[in-house]
Amino acid sequence: MDTKKELSWNEKSRKKLNECRIFDLYEVKKISPKGDPGDFYLLDAPDWITVIPILVDKNGIDCFLMVEQYRHGSNQITLEFPAGMVDEGEFALTAAKRELLEETGYAAAELIEIGVVSPNPAFMNNTIYTFIARDLDFIGEQNLDNDEFIHFHLIPCREVIAKMGTGRYSNGVMMMALAYYQRWVEINAFSSK
Repeated sequence: MDTKKELSWNEKSRKKLNECRIFDLYEVKKISPKGDPGDFYLLDAPDWITVIPILVDKNGIDCFLMVEQYRHGSNQITLEFPAGMVDEGEFALTAAKRELLEETGYAAAELIEIGVVSPNPAFMNNTIYTFIARDLDFIGEQNLDNDEFIHFHLIPCREVIAKMGTGRYSNGVMMMALAYYQRWVEINAFSSK
């Protein structure tokens, strides 16, 4: 059975409807596997990165370095892992280093890619890369874009895990990153035995 032939739609035309700073909106005309036409709307967006910085606080407690910022879509202040867009021609790892430094002033001696996922393949074409950042050093002040206003905080890992998906931890992309982190921890726990 050729499921690709049975499930795939064929694109007939693509028209850009709007160009924005963070995505372009397209109307796409496609033909179904049965030959029926359909109109769809797609967001052509750059790839994103999420960085999970891990530090131990002065009491010896494992913490995540989180950023606090206002989000226009939800009209609320959230607590998130540092994250951002991958610039055109930039590698995801390079973007992860850049965003961590810009948003927190910290640099990581080690960045480990732990996951790659499509955030919403129903209407978006981009990819999210998730990294763990370890062996962090504070090397300078934040270097934020003009429209960024961000505070950063050390928050115990247990607290973040317990609260993710509620209140100020409402960003779904951060939930995906945390799931990758928890899988990474579990895999490493098994492999060390």
